[in-house]
Amino acid sequence: MTTNIRIYKGLSRREHAGWVLGLRPGQAFVCILLAVPVVMALAAGNLIEALMLTAICGPVAGLVVIPVRGRPAVRWLGHLALFQVGMVFGWSRWQSNVAGGRAVDPDEPDLPGVLTRLRFPDGPPLRDAGRVCLIHDTGEGRWGATARLTHGGVGMLSDAQCERLANRLGNLLLSIGHRDVIDRMSLLVRTVPDDGAEYEAWRHRNESADAPELARRATTELDRTVGAVSVRHEVFVTLSGTEEALRKPATAAGGGIAGRAAALYRVLDGLEDKLKALGAQSVKWLSGGELAEAIRTGFNPASAAVLAARHHSDRSDSSRGVAWATAGPTHAPTPTGRAYHHDGFATVSYSVLMPEAGTVFGSLGALLAVKTAGERRSLAIHYETLSQRRARSAVRGNRFRAGVVRDWKSSKGFNSTAADAREAGGARAQEKAVAAGHGIVRFAVATAVTVPSSWNLEDHAARVENDIAGRFQLLRMELAQDSSFVAAVLPVGIGLPRLRGGGL
Repeated sequence: MTTNIRIYKGLSRREHAGWVLGLRPGQAFVCILLAVPVVMALAAGNLIEALMLTAICGPVAGLVVIPVRGRPAVRWLGHLALFQVGMVFGWSRWQSNVAGGRAVDPDEPDLPGVLTRLRFPDGPPLRDAGRVCLIHDTGEGRWGATARLTHGGVGMLSDAQCERLANRLGNLLLSIGHRDVIDRMSLLVRTVPDDGAEYEAWRHRNESADAPELARRATTELDRTVGAVSVRHEVFVTLSGTEEALRKPATAAGGGIAGRAAALYRVLDGLEDKLKALGAQSVKWLSGGELAEAIRTGFNPASAAVLAARHHSDRSDSSRGVAWATAGPTHAPTPTGRAYHHDGFATVSYSVLMPEAGTVFGSLGALLAVKTAGERRSLAIHYETLSQRRARSAVRGNRFRAGVVRDWKSSKGFNSTAADAREAGGARAQEKAVAAGHGIVRFAVATAVTVPSSWNLEDHAARVENDIAGRFQLLRMELAQDSSFVAAVLPVGIGLPRLRGGGL
């Protein structure tokens, strides 16, 4: 029997692709400016001066044009300079107010880095779910909320079941694009690290003294091969919309935080069934204390066991969550260029680049395959559905750019490459899909691995890269590990940069 597996292609289109020879307009303009003095010197017959100018302008043009791990070399130099300045002045070094012995307000968030721009006001009660914590991103002017999902995963599903889930995910994103209030959705999956102490204690209490030796050896072998990778997962979803989209319905609902919450609640209520259609058994919108706990366990995975024990001993709702003053890390030294250290743990974060050949539903699951007890892995996918107006503008721009490049190469006598043909075909297919009522989704994928600081972090980072080698390309977020940690590990909806302009 042959099983047809759908391959999703066309996922790696860059938002700001180069027009000619891979150069963006700004890069091409700089190259022209650098070439002008060389051409003028040649026109004047000054060969020595032209050679000297070429020796100066050539390396500068190389810095502007040559990409190094996703960024032009000149941008690397700028980022490195800012990084070093931040290290000298201690801008990225962090210590919480509680650890510093300063007076704190328990309800005031004490968070580092990009998290300082977030506010977490509590909205009014949502049906019988209690009060929901709103996430106000003052930097981008966005309002959102986070829910914890109970999901069985997709690892044991058949290809047909995965195909149905993929279709339902597409329908969910399309329905978000047809709503005026929200436009972004972030899915975050984190493993819960387990050092095996709880299981060892249970086994010691329940082990039979007269058990056969063969049974003991079999159990030990199972513990070694299966127990290390049998981990629990946390699943979060964050939905958000812009202040501009919320302003009118919020004003009609009374204005202020309560008005914005009312506008968001109408959408959240309608999306719960669609989330359950994706396999979620339950959808629990987080209160302020519960969201603070999710952030706290993101910075300090070891605190998850302590908080779980507290919840187990006290099953009342009052035991849920932590104070906002303790949500962040206690101590975070200045991050290195390749890792982020926080509360005795170290994290390496990556951006996941989609392959040209396409991928299948569930293929990112390998990034969550824990190999060592005590290791934590996380995977975040950030979606933004464009409105129909912006989608039509984007596909028109893509088709126009592909046509201009093809015509220019034809006029200059160059042959069109297979990449050009694929780009032009993809642009036409996208335009037809948008004309048929489909949408365009921007997305970014981030992943991270966290281990205790005493472990060899590079070994665990190499294992992550090996687990996904040949299927996806991982781009290590060097010089931005603290910010990429937020995008990959914390369920606050940060991770997709603002789209400037209408094209992709």
